[in-house]
Amino acid sequence: MRILELLGNSQRLDGGAMFGNAPRALWSRWLPPDEHGRIALKCRALLVEHAGLRVLLETGIGNFFAPDKRERYGVVEPSHVLCDSLAAHGMSDADVDVVILSHLHFDHAGGLLASYSPDSAPRLLFPNARFIVGCEAFERAKRPHLRDRASFIPELPALLEASGRLELVPSGVTASALGTDFSFVTTQGHTQGMLHTWLKGAKQSVFFCADLVPGVPWVHLPITMGYDRCAETLVDEKVRLFEEFERSRTWLCFTHDPNVALARIGLHSKGHFETKETHAQVARWYSLD
Repeated sequence: MRILELLGNSQRLDGGAMFGNAPRALWSRWLPPDEHGRIALKCRALLVEHAGLRVLLETGIGNFFAPDKRERYGVVEPSHVLCDSLAAHGMSDADVDVVILSHLHFDHAGGLLASYSPDSAPRLLFPNARFIVGCEAFERAKRPHLRDRASFIPELPALLEASGRLELVPSGVTASALGTDFSFVTTQGHTQGMLHTWLKGAKQSVFFCADLVPGVPWVHLPITMGYDRCAETLVDEKVRLFEEFERSRTWLCFTHDPNVALARIGLHSKGHFETKETHAQVARWYSLD
């Protein structure tokens, strides 16, 4: 089993929304805002090669937005950066066998779609891939709450169903398209049924954090996002998982951190969790075996 970081389109989002009830005087030390109060964020995907399969963990925000919405949501690049990242490694979306989506918010699943065209309806990329989504997360995307409805792509669930290549995974169940080296953990704090992939190689393991821990600042247990469905639930989920990550020396892969791709965590002498080791990027294949 080996992994490779693939960058998608980057964003600039309001720092207050990204840090919930943390004051600007605190979070601005971690990620300095621009003149509009927005912080720089990445949309990081992880490509896994194992047992003859190429498995992509998430697709980032992509380039599906019309220009006015692209500006509204702070999407920086005017092209489909994930496709460019694949091409830089001699691949295209057609070479991916499986795409695992933690949830269907547009900044995690928008990269499934082709670039915006005023003359074309939304269209799925990855023509040869199976799409794996948690059952609860998929139902949330089909029937979102008024509070988070704007976070979803209305056309996406129907496109995934129509592909004939969608596999919905119940909580605690592995996907038929993958072996037991890909296990799943479901959390509820950010959105219903968020599906985290836990890669377990022969020597090392990696947990794909998605929006449970968007980046290093959110390793601090009380720090959550304004976008989170239930902040207290999310904090409890972090406590439970961090204790296991410390015991197993599991790497955490951060979706949105602009500076750090992978980190291990440990306990500070004062008793709180912190990052102990970091990789700024995984630009070359990194073996877990």
